[in-house]
Amino acid sequence: MNKTALRALLRERRALIAPESHGFSRPTGQGRRAPGLSQHQVDQLLHRTLGTYHRLESGTYPNAPAELLRDVARLFGLNEQEWVLLCRYALLQDPPGPLYPTSGKEIPGVWQEAVDGIDHIAYLSDSSWDLLACNRAFAELFPGHRAPANTMRWMLLDPHARHMLVDWQNAWAPLLLPQLRAALAARPDDDTLAQIEKEVLADPEAAPIYLSGGSAMHPDGDERPLLHARLGPGWATMCAAQPLTTPGARLMILVFHPGVQRAHPRRPALRAG
Repeated sequence: MNKTALRALLRERRALIAPESHGFSRPTGQGRRAPGLSQHQVDQLLHRTLGTYHRLESGTYPNAPAELLRDVARLFGLNEQEWVLLCRYALLQDPPGPLYPTSGKEIPGVWQEAVDGIDHIAYLSDSSWDLLACNRAFAELFPGHRAPANTMRWMLLDPHARHMLVDWQNAWAPLLLPQLRAALAARPDDDTLAQIEKEVLADPEAAPIYLSGGSAMHPDGDERPLLHARLGPGWATMCAAQPLTTPGARLMILVFHPGVQRAHPRRPALRAG
């Protein structure tokens, strides 16, 4: 626990909330003059035992429940970055999931320009794998240059995908399906993810692989066989990143090398110095 940083974050955000906005009145005579909600008022609004919030803000509440932290964060109107900080300061770990159900669904518009400027195959999807932006190189992978609305649903369930993603059953599906499971664990109320899971479980090829488990979390650095519509068979090396303001969203860049065999050398890991 980082008590100093935790106290500073909570005090600053608590001071911004007018008690009147929650039905409290300020004392008119001798009494408290500090800005914002009192610690007692926070307990009242969160329906917690008197003194609970004081313990949190003062740093004397080790291993505070994630539910308490989430309630405080929402009452104080924290954004996703502040939510990460709160969990790191209070628990020394990242949050168990996003603060708001709508988080991870949009990115700054400049990302389209950034993706357009990438020469390699590139696209951006949100936390449900709905496509947000892609470049021409990505669109060219698909018939009529029509990119799929949801990249995970396409990769897992579209018949064309099982042809284009070479050796789908061994090289792709066992690494894709655990990502779906992990996303649902973090976002159990996501309707899009739940529907994809339902469709996967109804698919005779995908269901057994999904039910068998697996531990793949992301494809960063993976190299997989891919049938390019224009360049023919080859290997796609994947670079994965996340826009910092959009938890769960992902930027995917595919570096494609034509050829049936892996004839190209793998670059060594990059290290400073």
